[in-house]
Amino acid sequence: MGRPLGATEVTNVDEVELRPFDGDNHYYEALDAFTRHLDPRLGPRIIQWADINGRKRHVIGGKVNHGVVNPTFDPIAKAGALAEYFRGNPSGRSPLEYLTERERIRPEYRDRDARLAVMDEQGLEKIWLFPTLGMIYEQPLKHDPEGVGIMFRAFNRWLEEDWGYDYQGRIFASPYVSLADATVAIEELERAIGLGARTICMRPAAPTTVHGTRTPGDPEFDPFWARVAEAGITVVVHAGDSGYSTNGYAREGFSTDFSGAGKASIAMVSMERAIYDFLASLIFDRLFLRFPNLRVISVENGAEFLPDLFRKLRSVHRRIPGLFPEDPVETFRRHVWINPFWEDDVNEIVELMGADRVVFGSDWPHIEALPAPLDYLVELKEFDDATRQKILRHNAEELNTLRPAR
Repeated sequence: MGRPLGATEVTNVDEVELRPFDGDNHYYEALDAFTRHLDPRLGPRIIQWADINGRKRHVIGGKVNHGVVNPTFDPIAKAGALAEYFRGNPSGRSPLEYLTERERIRPEYRDRDARLAVMDEQGLEKIWLFPTLGMIYEQPLKHDPEGVGIMFRAFNRWLEEDWGYDYQGRIFASPYVSLADATVAIEELERAIGLGARTICMRPAAPTTVHGTRTPGDPEFDPFWARVAEAGITVVVHAGDSGYSTNGYAREGFSTDFSGAGKASIAMVSMERAIYDFLASLIFDRLFLRFPNLRVISVENGAEFLPDLFRKLRSVHRRIPGLFPEDPVETFRRHVWINPFWEDDVNEIVELMGADRVVFGSDWPHIEALPAPLDYLVELKEFDDATRQKILRHNAEELNTLRPAR
């Protein structure tokens, strides 16, 4: 893709007209994030802490969880510790070699006022804020759909207290909503809207309900989606533990310990399968036709899946006349936004989705993040100023504004 007319290289925030809106930031949950508002009698069923061999672990649904190396996050690897690895790993090091340096948890990872100060240093105007543990804790409890609702109701009460859904018009935390229990999902949605939430988030997975597994666009969930559309709130489908199986080709289960570092497996090439299936199912279930005011953004799921998904949707459209009332890719582009991995080819994604459907996100302060969010500016050097502003700020601003159905 050639440099557009009028494009100039941008390498620092002073050259950007407006300070960016980072569409993918995270907190590290407080120790009592899941238990502060949970009835202690439900701990054995839902979630509780346990000391195991001198280390604190969460026990979820009666089973010790090993999804992260240290769920207390203290000490923690530095933000962006793996950035060089994801840039192509020019040094050829193992991921574990990048993670040897640890530090005490920083105040800005858990305190919103400290985070605002850091945002000023980083040159950020606004951020969307998502869970860390929260994105991987539905899967180990999915056998208990009612329990999932109980856990995330308690989790969202903590989130409201520690971060809020709209803090000083700059930090916008997203409550976690699971479709495992549709009644609770609607209740949490209503509460979030009432408290000023601009987005809600969920994982890319087919929810497991008391009636079994369903697609997210199943008519069973129409009352939920109808209220989402009526309110005009954006649904963020954020990467998490989607429970996908490698069918014997690799070790099963979600983990961030890199214990398999150095050994290649299909897990390296199948990580975008969850969002591929989730978004495709919304098209096949005709969800956007039933609720034309829905807006969905995929965050931290990557974007390399898009060309193949678009080809397959159009192939089905050709083979089965009348299945879709229009080109399904156009339906997709009208209702879906993409926050790619920062290392993805943003030029290709803009060609596929359009500049008004791509949102910048750094994943800060996770280990896969950019060390400094605006290190991303170099990726946009081929675009003109108007396109950069869309990706860096305007698209997120649009999604951050409620768009009630008319």
